[in-house]
Amino acid sequence: MDRVELGGLVTANPVWVGSSELTMTLAGITACVDAGAGAVVAKSVNESAAARRQLDIADYAFVAADGSVRPPGAGMPGDGLLNRSGLAQVDLDDWLGVLADANAYGSARGCPVLGSITLGDPEAAARIGRAMASVVPAVELNIGAPHGREARAVRQLTEVDGVTDAVRVVRSAVDVPLFVKLPGQASDVVALARAARAAGADAVGLVGRYPGFLPDLDGGAVLGSWGAWSSPGCLPMSLYWVSKAFRQLDVPLIGTNGARTAKDVLRFLASGARAVEVVTALWIGGPAALRVMVDGVSGIGEDFVGSALAGTREYGDVPPPPSPAWLPYTARWTSSGR
Repeated sequence: MDRVELGGLVTANPVWVGSSELTMTLAGITACVDAGAGAVVAKSVNESAAARRQLDIADYAFVAADGSVRPPGAGMPGDGLLNRSGLAQVDLDDWLGVLADANAYGSARGCPVLGSITLGDPEAAARIGRAMASVVPAVELNIGAPHGREARAVRQLTEVDGVTDAVRVVRSAVDVPLFVKLPGQASDVVALARAARAAGADAVGLVGRYPGFLPDLDGGAVLGSWGAWSSPGCLPMSLYWVSKAFRQLDVPLIGTNGARTAKDVLRFLASGARAVEVVTALWIGGPAALRVMVDGVSGIGEDFVGSALAGTREYGDVPPPPSPAWLPYTARWTSSGR
């Protein structure tokens, strides 16, 4: 896909860079633009000084498949990422200047730069969104931040009424496309997406990272606390909600959490996403990883979006296979002692 229209925003390709410390400065954002991103979501802000102070205790650990932990800067493909983070440490007026400069740079190269708000107080988010809308072409409202379970300065909304109220308040103040990022840890993420759409979201992002915890087995825990978790293993979990939302709702979808390769991006698209935000792949592979993903989805047609759903059945409609899939496993166990 070499051109994407999503919720009123047009981008050159579906591979977007998500909000993170990599997009917290003008230099970081422009590096993503130069690497070929379809769009860049700037680091989130909100009204809380406490959320900004939390960045002082940010930490990152890459976890290999065998459970060994690598320090920041040493991540390898296939690693999971457990981290603790905060929001950009900048006054809003200064941040608006950065966003304006970043968007001028990106727009000239076909790459829009979005503002991002991690929800604290909905009324404050509306005020920030109104200000951002004067300098960016779209705003992302993150109500799925995993740190919302640990940090009082941000919120993770997992109930329909809360999503409806927050999105409606921010929507009333923002006159550019509003994209709402939802959590994956909720009883019914499709219901949250439906509520966000009904309250005015132009597109929905599915899904935020999961809360995580990992003992170090030396009497403590990796990072010394709880954190947020993402890994290639999260990909099927994210695609579950993307595919369900695509089948049940009429809302443009943005995939997040689990895409590390071009094949992963394609799987998001085949599940119904029209764009995919990536972050951890860039922590590990740098800007070159982004270019590989962009090249890997070039030429994909519009009809590819949601194509995996055409052959997907509900459980009750799946015909039995010729031989039970569990049979080889039971045979291995029952014959092992003979």
